[in-house]
Amino acid sequence: MPRLKSDIRIKNKKAEYQFFLIDRYTAGLVLTGTEIKSIRAGKASVNESFCVFIRGELFIKNMYVAEYSHGSAFNHVPRRDRKLLLNKRELRKLEGKIKEKGLTIIPVVLFIDENGRAKIDIALAKGKKLYDKRETLKEKDLKRQMQRGRDE
Repeated sequence: MPRLKSDIRIKNKKAEYQFFLIDRYTAGLVLTGTEIKSIRAGKASVNESFCVFIRGELFIKNMYVAEYSHGSAFNHVPRRDRKLLLNKRELRKLEGKIKEKGLTIIPVVLFIDENGRAKIDIALAKGKKLYDKRETLKEKDLKRQMQRGRDE
C-alpha cells in the first residue's frame, strides 16, 4: 500500500537571503526513534545550522529537533551533530569545493519523503555581501508590486 506524501517541509528562510545557492543535493539523515517522531510532528528547525566534514563524513551541526513529548529516559539531545548520508562521489566533490575560499554547505529544506524517511536538501553556497542583500530585497519588492498590479 503506497503512503501519502507528507506535508512536513521545514525551511531555512534565511538561506536564499544570506547566500547564493550554487549546487543542491538531497541527503538522508541518521536519526534516533524519538528524533524522527519529533520531525514528523513538525518540531524542528534548520535556521541556525550548517554542515561540516569530520574525517571524510558530512555532519549537520546545530540543527534543532525538539525533544519528543512522549519520550522517556531515552529521549534525544535537541542540538546534537547528525550524520548526513550522501554518495562517496558527492562527498568527494563537496569536500573539494569547500576548500575553495568563501564556500560553505547550508541546509535549505528538511522534509519527509513518500517512504516516510527524513531527508534534507543542502546547498553549496557563497555568502552575500550587504549590497547583494539589498539587491535581493529590491527584486522581491518589484515582484510583489507587479503581482499586486496583476491582481487588481
